[in-house]
Amino acid sequence: MDLQLSGRTAVVTGASKGIGLATVAALSGEGMRVVAAARTVTPELKDLGAIAIPVDLGAAGGPERLVAAALAELGELDLLVNNVGGGDGDAVGGFLSFDDGQWAEIYGLNLFAAVRTTRAALPSLLRRGGVVVNVSSNSARIPHAGPVPYTTAKAALTAFGKALAEEFGPAGVRVNTVSPGPVRTAMWESPDGYGAQLAASLGLAREQLVAGLPATMGMTTGRLVEPAEVAALVAYLASPLAASTTGADHIIDGGAIKTA
Repeated sequence: MDLQLSGRTAVVTGASKGIGLATVAALSGEGMRVVAAARTVTPELKDLGAIAIPVDLGAAGGPERLVAAALAELGELDLLVNNVGGGDGDAVGGFLSFDDGQWAEIYGLNLFAAVRTTRAALPSLLRRGGVVVNVSSNSARIPHAGPVPYTTAKAALTAFGKALAEEFGPAGVRVNTVSPGPVRTAMWESPDGYGAQLAASLGLAREQLVAGLPATMGMTTGRLVEPAEVAALVAYLASPLAASTTGADHIIDGGAIKTA
C-alpha cells in the first residue's frame, strides 16, 4: 500500500531506539525526509540515513532548538511524532517511592517535552496542514499498572492530543495518539532494565518474567508488541489515507485493554 508520504517531512523524537527508531525506519522507507531527535545518536540511527540531531528535550530550550534545526534542514514540517518518554522503569515501588524531583522529571519528559515541541512546530504544521502523532501508553487507561508518575503523565498526554485535535482540526492539522502496551524493547529485554529490576523484586529471572508478561497483562495475542507494528500504525496515521482520523487514541496492546 502506498501511504502517499514520499517527499514529505517529519520530526521524530526519542528516535535512537525502540519505537522511535522503528518509526524513523518506517517513515524513511515511505520516502519521507526525517529529522530524528535523540539525546544520544546511536549507530543504528545513523545507519537509517535520517538527519540525526542530538538534543535533550527535557532541558530548557531543547524542543525549540530541535524545531529550529528541523526547519533549517527541511523547510517546513508535515509531521511531528512526539515519541520521547521514559520513567516507566525508574522504580518498582509505589506512590510513596517518588519524590517531587522524580515527578517533575517524568512529567517533563513524557508530557512537557511534547507540549513544548508541539508549540514550536505548530506554526509550520498549520502552514502545511500537517499531522501530530503522540506516542502514549495503554497504562494511561490503567494507571495502577505502572509507576504512577509515568502512567498519569501518559494520561495527560492522551488528553493533550484530544484537546489539540479539537482546537486545530478546523485549521487543517490532525492530531492522534498511539497507545502501545508492552513492546519488545530494551526496557524488558536488557539485563539491567526495568524488566530485570521488576523480576528481581518478585524473585524471578528476567526471562521468566518476560515470558509470562503477555498472560499477566491479558494480551490475547500471547506475545509482546513489536516496535515495527507501532511504527506502521504511526505511518498510517501520518498519511493522507487517514485524512478523516483525528482526535483518536489508538490502542495497540495485543488485546490487553478489555473495555470499549
